[in-house]
Formats: sequence, C-alpha cells, structure tokens
Amino acid sequence: MGKKTIRVLIMILAFSIAGYAIVQYGVLKASDAGLVAFKLQKPDFELTPWVYVLYIHIATAMLALIIGPFQIFMKPTNARKRRHRLLGYVYVISITASGIVSVYLSLFATGGWVAGLGFMLLDILWVGTTLTGMRKAMVKDIQAHQAWMLRSYSLTFAAVTLRIWLAPMALLFGDFEAGYRVVAWICWIPNLLVIEAVIRRKGLR
Repeated sequence: MGKKTIRVLIMILAFSIAGYAIVQYGVLKASDAGLVAFKLQKPDFELTPWVYVLYIHIATAMLALIIGPFQIFMKPTNARKRRHRLLGYVYVISITASGIVSVYLSLFATGGWVAGLGFMLLDILWVGTTLTGMRKAMVKDIQAHQAWMLRSYSLTFAAVTLRIWLAPMALLFGDFEAGYRVVAWICWIPNLLVIEAVIRRKGLR
C-alpha cells in the first residue's frame, strides 16, 4: 500500500468517524448510541452530568481528528505557515480540553477499572505528546516537533481504531463489556507502536 493510499485511507476514516459522531450526538439522541444505551442498562448509572462531559469530549476530540491530517500531510510552505500555526493552536487546545474531561469519563468507563485505566493512560499520553510537540515547535526543533505530533495524532486516531476493534472484540469474547476492556488498550497501543516504527524509519529525532 502506497503512502498516498494510506493518507487517503486515514482521511476517509477520520472524516467518517467525525461525521458519525456529529450525526449521532449532534442530530440524534445520545441515549440511542450503542455505548450510551449499554450504560443506561445499569441501574446505578446517572446520565447527567456524564453526558454533558461526553459532549465536550466528542466535540473537541473530533475537531482534533479532522485537523490532524491537514497538519501532518500538508507541508507548511511560506504561504501556509500562518494557517498551520493557527490550526496547530486549535489542535493543541482541543486535545488539552478533551484529555482533561476524558479523565472524568474514564472513572465511569464501561468495563470497570481495567478499561478506565487504559483510557486514563491514553489521556495522559495524548495530552503529554501534544504539549511536548508544541514546545518543540516553540524552540524551533522542527524534527522533534514532527515526531511528537505524529505520536499525538496516532493517539487522536484511537477514536477511529476503537470503533474498528469494538465489534470484533465483542464477538470474540461473547460479551460487550469484556471486549471493551481489551479495546480500551488495543485502540491506542498498536497505533503508538506503528507510529514509532514510522518515526524511526523517517529518521526523526
């Protein structure tokens, strides 16, 4: 599979998941979403204020998911530098906000503490790699900036890989909650391993 094909595939998947989230949570009822409907089956689950925090997470995470490919795949030429910098700030702010509220969501994760721990580590690494990437840009270390932002977007892309893994894991374990415990980890660890291999191959510091 060529580089161009991979880029197109990443953009299609990113925009598809973002579109799904906008329709499901912005147009339709959040309570009709599969994950939310499953949580509502629990007698001790309270929809509010959890659902409002979820809305913040989805809105900011989807914004970062859409911005990412434009930042990574389009070279910041002189004509594009200002736009690249502006979108970069929006990307960083979106991830920081989403990562902070996601810590709250991880405390109520489907699958208990195993899934919650997986998502919490994802949140910490997500915000950490993003802020490190921004700091490298501020000190003009462009290679390091590129490497850290690749790591950042690989974790942002967990929004996509989570949904890819969800059905197969639920079928494999024969139980949605058991499968979700595994998905909470495999939605981001393989992404990070793959992008580390890419970074090493590109020779980025």
